[in-house]
Amino acid sequence: MGKPKIGFIGLGLMGRAMVECLQKAGYAVVVLGNRDRTGVEEAIARGGQEAASAKALTEASDVVMLCVGTSEQVESRVYGEDGILAGARDGQVVIDFGTSLPGSTLKIGADLANKGAAYLDAPLGRTPAHAKDGLLNIMCAGDEDAYQKVKPVLDVLGENVFHLGKLGNGHTIKLINNYFAMTTACAMAEAYALADAAGIDRQSLYDVMAAGPNHSGMMDFITNFATKGQIDLAFSVDNAAKDVGYYRRMAENLGLSSRMSGAADATLGEVRAKGDGALLVPELVNWMSANLGSNKE
Repeated sequence: MGKPKIGFIGLGLMGRAMVECLQKAGYAVVVLGNRDRTGVEEAIARGGQEAASAKALTEASDVVMLCVGTSEQVESRVYGEDGILAGARDGQVVIDFGTSLPGSTLKIGADLANKGAAYLDAPLGRTPAHAKDGLLNIMCAGDEDAYQKVKPVLDVLGENVFHLGKLGNGHTIKLINNYFAMTTACAMAEAYALADAAGIDRQSLYDVMAAGPNHSGMMDFITNFATKGQIDLAFSVDNAAKDVGYYRRMAENLGLSSRMSGAADATLGEVRAKGDGALLVPELVNWMSANLGSNKE
């Protein structure tokens, strides 16, 4: 059998890098972008096609991939009048690479199953630079047969490809991971801000903390900005707030109340309310240092 034709929706920084990787590997790709046409034009220049709608893209593709920012955006592409659901057919596989709400994922999966299509959630780890070289971490979940059908394509995009069981598990694990990561990032940023206020050298604080069990990759990401101005985590506060918010909604949908995510949620919300949502997460160090005393005004 020849390589499946790929329909790809969402050509932001990550999506356009993934499309480039697929095209370099010899896959025919049909794309659908949004306002920024940069990724669309790049894909067309490499021999790709542009679809007029999500329905048309789905009808022209064997495998449909989405890489968009929110569950709302996924649902708009699935359920619109000219959406994926309208064009889906028996035996097709649709993959959501974004970080979405598991409840939404399960609903979409059931609706696509009624058309004979399979839905997989496959959130990503690592950066667009990794995507370009096929080195992503891919946390895929859903029907085993559908997973095996598309695994050769996933192996092109990812260095580490996991199958995590039933539909929704990928998004659940990704939200747990991002809640923990962003809670750690906020805590470390505040630690440096308090050290600043106390007149303690940032490097000295790191040396002590990193010598014990607190040491982690996230600590190093935050520290590299705090001590060297180096950005190793190009993830915005806006995206962090979205993911922590989704984690809290996921907990509520399970009938649970998350205690530990509240501080990160409130902190990220405050940063956004002050108009600083475009900051990258490591830059919270300086934001915290400037704002830690603001509640005393």
